[in-house]
Amino acid sequence: MTRVSIRHEEQPAPSRAPARRAGGRANAANDAGEAASSAPARQAAKRPGPPPGQVLKYYISAEWRYVALVMAFGIALISINSLSMPPWLPLLLAAAATAIPAVTPHLMRLERDIAQSNVQRIGAMALGVGLPMLLYGAAIADWVYADARMSWSSAVGVLLIVGTVAAVMLANRMLSVFVAKASLWTGMIVVSNTISAFILLGTGIAIAALAVKRQMKVDLEEFERQRALERRQFRAEQLLSEYEQTGQGWFWETDRRGALTYVSATVGRVIDRDTKALLGRPFSDLFILDADNQEGERTLNFHLSARSSFQDLTVRAAAGEEERWWSISGRPIHDDFNNFIGFRGSGSDLTEKRRSQEDASRLAHYDSLTSLANRFQMSQTLEKILNSPRLEQRACAVFLLDLDRFKQVNDTMGHPAGDALLTQVAQRLERTVDKAGRVGRLGGDEFKVILPGKIDRADLARLANQVIESLSQPYSIDGHRVVIGASIGIAISPDDGVTSEALIRNADLALYAAKDGGRGRHHFYAADLHSDAEERRQLEQDLRDAIASGGLELHYQPVVHTTTEKITGFEALLRWTHPKLGPLSPAKFIPIAEDAGLIAQIGEWALRTACHDLARWPKTVRVAVNVSPLQFANPSLPAIVTSALASAQVDPSRLELEITESVFLNDDENTDLMFTALKRVGVRLALDDFGTGYSSLGYLKKAPFDKIKIDQSFVRGATMPGSRNGAIISSIVSLAEALGMETTAEGVETLDELDLVRMLGCSHIQGYIYEKPLTAAAAAQRLTSGLIAIAKGPRSARPTRQKMLRKIVLEHGGLSYHGTIRNISTTGALIEGLWNVPSGTVFTLFMAEDYAITVTSRWCKDDRVGVEFAVPLEVDASGRISTTPPRQSRVLIDNQAARLAG
Repeated sequence: MTRVSIRHEEQPAPSRAPARRAGGRANAANDAGEAASSAPARQAAKRPGPPPGQVLKYYISAEWRYVALVMAFGIALISINSLSMPPWLPLLLAAAATAIPAVTPHLMRLERDIAQSNVQRIGAMALGVGLPMLLYGAAIADWVYADARMSWSSAVGVLLIVGTVAAVMLANRMLSVFVAKASLWTGMIVVSNTISAFILLGTGIAIAALAVKRQMKVDLEEFERQRALERRQFRAEQLLSEYEQTGQGWFWETDRRGALTYVSATVGRVIDRDTKALLGRPFSDLFILDADNQEGERTLNFHLSARSSFQDLTVRAAAGEEERWWSISGRPIHDDFNNFIGFRGSGSDLTEKRRSQEDASRLAHYDSLTSLANRFQMSQTLEKILNSPRLEQRACAVFLLDLDRFKQVNDTMGHPAGDALLTQVAQRLERTVDKAGRVGRLGGDEFKVILPGKIDRADLARLANQVIESLSQPYSIDGHRVVIGASIGIAISPDDGVTSEALIRNADLALYAAKDGGRGRHHFYAADLHSDAEERRQLEQDLRDAIASGGLELHYQPVVHTTTEKITGFEALLRWTHPKLGPLSPAKFIPIAEDAGLIAQIGEWALRTACHDLARWPKTVRVAVNVSPLQFANPSLPAIVTSALASAQVDPSRLELEITESVFLNDDENTDLMFTALKRVGVRLALDDFGTGYSSLGYLKKAPFDKIKIDQSFVRGATMPGSRNGAIISSIVSLAEALGMETTAEGVETLDELDLVRMLGCSHIQGYIYEKPLTAAAAAQRLTSGLIAIAKGPRSARPTRQKMLRKIVLEHGGLSYHGTIRNISTTGALIEGLWNVPSGTVFTLFMAEDYAITVTSRWCKDDRVGVEFAVPLEVDASGRISTTPPRQSRVLIDNQAARLAG
């Protein structure tokens, strides 16, 4: 027989009341059950017993005990109707039938606690339901047969009443109802003992069995549907409860007045308030809706008043001093009559996401190292000014700054020191510019300043000088004293451009001009700077063509032993003869090669060419080749050197690699590995330009140098009175001797310099005093005549010259001539822009409006004139030639101007 699953009366049916459901985006979970996130639902999920969804198969109801009263009432009713009492047997059967339902609680305990299977429960049901009904039916039938005063109509009526009440008390337990009624009529039929009665009973039982079977099938289907629904409900409750407990999201519900009727415990913890105390409070009490969050306030109030759905609305939580942000969603809910009854919704924490967005926005607009505005934000600021609706508001000035000698600090002291220096530069720059404009960092050591409004050029020049002076003051980096400088290019809108592209391009051209003029100065944009930029671009292209076509060549300058005056080797120097411009100085095209990324290619070519030329020279002669920091950082350098030596069949000891100080302190481990690899090849190593950087002497303890080259900046002027260069040279020589290294003094051009470096103990000398750089063929020819070198040159040096790019005005005979100073010394200058100037012509040269000096032309070639100053110029504290009027001259000029004004 198919089992029927009967729900126990204490097992609650699925709740369809509008319990606290999760709203917002959890629609699928809401559809699974109304009580998804309610506290009663969570408590039901935690109580002991079978899990929700399992229907208990109990066949005896608690109301079954009331059948005993009905049975007793039936006996009493028949007695009154027949005015007789039942005989002892019917009375005994009726008493037993009544007694069994009376102990229903014990029968239920038997079924629930003792019975272990459905068969045992059915047995308990047959004992508690079937047996009393069987005894009662037999008692009534026996009473009718035993007492003539009894009528069958009264007996059948009582049996119908008892059967009906039994069906009601068993509460849709179809199997129990079937057993009860079948047992009731079976007892009566058994007593009557007639064939027709048994036939009728069998027919009724068969019909009832079919009906019960069909109803059991329907009940089973309903049971499965209910169990699946409860399983989904329970699962939804678990998921939403766990979601709340993780703190990732929370749920809320309000009534029609906007008061909270449910809110997750997460909210109470965040705003530090008891969750129960929040119930009945306005929903808006959970947030800070003030002037700082006007958009969120307007949007939330609008949706609540309009009773419309909202999604992902950003609001600030009422969390006191801690700043917490939420994203909330909600939708209105209505009852079955479409009456608005409140809102349901959800929320999630946006604090970390918002902080991440703020950090990302800051990274997108500010420089992470200096906290200055970055390139993107500075570009936006400039665009905003230049696109202002009012024409007069579009005026502005742009400073482009580049730090002088920063690369040396970064290379020799390391990147952390460079970063610390950039941070201090940014702070000084902001203090100097102050509220006059906005300061930004473009990257590396490049900075930009935007000054809004129309500003006089004199004021711009004054500010530029203040910036240069401030940035040129000494810095303290890791206990070291560091001195750098700055060059500034200035472009003004609308004079120098009305678009950001044009303005930045022209400021960049002005910056190049400031650098070419000797650095540590500012330069305003001028139209003729475009020609210089075009010249630079054309030179880069021509340099690429020269590399491809073999247009570069090496010249060799002899290195002479100080004592024997014999040539011990040559230094390979790069030369380029331009097809149109003729021979170009390396100082002009090497920076272009560095900017264009051609140095590594040129360096390898020079190395192979020098080895090839060395193979034809005497074996006692060496060659020195410069190695750029970029080449030194290339792990393939030892292999390249080995390949060049093997290809030329040259002894490695005859090759000397000259390395500058800037390669050492970026990465000590890699530097040590490179030194080890090069020494394993067998080449000599020379430290070039010693003393011109900012590195310490610590690397000399382990770097395997064979020679130290004393930079020519220490040799030049060493013989002049008051110069300290001689003491520096002496110290370097003593250091080299202590470390077992040779020394080479570079740039020796005069006999007095030669005598000085000899006296100070330099082991080798290199300079024009012995020989200018020779072509490969000339060097080979020179070696055929012997290795002895003879010093030839002037007795003393002329004043040091420095490069300059400055517009000047010369007056002669009442006429004015415009020119450009290309280089200058304390006694004279090279001026470009004047043609056919006779030697001995006297001019008045205006270096500035308030500074005029008398000069005399000494030579003229094409558009270039060499002039001599009537009075030597002064030299400032940094050793640079001063182009501003002396203090006394300024006083005289100011006094004369005052007299004229009076």
